[in-house]
Amino acid sequence: MMIGLNRRRLLLQVAVAVGGAAAMPALAQEVELKLGHVGEPGSIFQITADEFARQANAKLAGKVKVVVYGSSQLGGDKEMLQKLKLGTIDMAVPSTVMSSEVDLFGIFEMPYLVKDRAHMARIEKEIFWPALAPAAEKKALKILAVWENGYRHITNNRKPIVKPEDLQGMKLRVPEGKWRVAMFKTYGANPSPMKFSELFTALQTGVMDGQENPLTQIYSAKLHETQKYLSISGHVYTPAYLVAGTRKWERLPTDVRKSLEDIAKDTQGFVYQTAQKQETELLEKLKKSGIQVNEVDKNAFVEASKPTYEEFGREVEGAKKLIDQAIALGK
Repeated sequence: MMIGLNRRRLLLQVAVAVGGAAAMPALAQEVELKLGHVGEPGSIFQITADEFARQANAKLAGKVKVVVYGSSQLGGDKEMLQKLKLGTIDMAVPSTVMSSEVDLFGIFEMPYLVKDRAHMARIEKEIFWPALAPAAEKKALKILAVWENGYRHITNNRKPIVKPEDLQGMKLRVPEGKWRVAMFKTYGANPSPMKFSELFTALQTGVMDGQENPLTQIYSAKLHETQKYLSISGHVYTPAYLVAGTRKWERLPTDVRKSLEDIAKDTQGFVYQTAQKQETELLEKLKKSGIQVNEVDKNAFVEASKPTYEEFGREVEGAKKLIDQAIALGK
C-alpha cells in the first residue's frame, strides 16, 4: 500500500515538473515593461511615449511588451526615479527633475542657454553623451535617448510678465529641481517645487499665483483654465529623457536592450517634429481660449539670469567648462 502511495506521489511530482517546464517558455516569451510619465493626454510626453511603445511592441513582439502609464499613475517624477532604482518600474520620462539626481544636468536649467533644436543636437552630441549620461549611470539610471519637454513660458493670475521685476513676490510653482528655484528667486519671485499632478488644484485654489511650463503641458493639463495671463518667455528649453533603471535594464537580453535603445533614439525625430507642430497650434488654441498672451523683454531676462549662471558654475564641479562649451556650440 505504501509502495503504491509513494509511486503515485512520484508520478504527481514528475507531472508538476513537466507541466512547469512546459509553462516556462511561455512565461519567458514576453516581459512587460512599465513606462511611466507625468504628462496628461495630448501632451508631448503622452504622444512620444505611446509612439515609442508602438514601435517597440511591433519590433519586439513576443519578447517584451511596453505598457505606458501616463498622468502620474506611477507617481511623480521623483517617485518614479526612485522606483527605477529599486526596479519596481522599468522606464520613465523625466525632465527637470534629473538635475536633482545628477548635478551636471543643471546645465539644462540655465536660462536662454539652448537657442534652438539644432543647437540642442550639438549639445547632445558634444556634451550630453560624453559627460552627462555616464554621470547618470553612476546613479543607477541608464539614459536611452534624449527627447523633449519644450520651451517653457510663464502663466499667472496677477498681471502680464514683461520684465523680471513683474515677478516680484509672486507665488510660482516650479518643478522639483534646484536651479529653477534659484533662477526665479533671482528674478524676485517666490518659487515652490511641487508635483505636476498637484498643480491644477494649487492654481485653482490660489495656493499658487502662477507656474511655468511648455505649451504642451499647459494646454494638455488645462492650466489655462485657471490662469489669466500667458507670457511667452521661453526662459528654458527642457529636454526630456527616456530613462531605465540599471538594476532591471541589465537583466534584459542584449538584443532586446539594443533594439530598445535604437528605437528610443530613432523616436527623437518624431518628438522634434511633433513639438514644433504643437508650438504653433497650441499657441493659437490658447489665444482662442481667452487667456491674455504677451511677449517678454528677453534682454532684461537674460541680464537678470547672470547670477544663476555664476552660482551654478561656482557650486557644481565641471559646470563652468560645460556651460562655456555649450555657449560656443551655439555660435
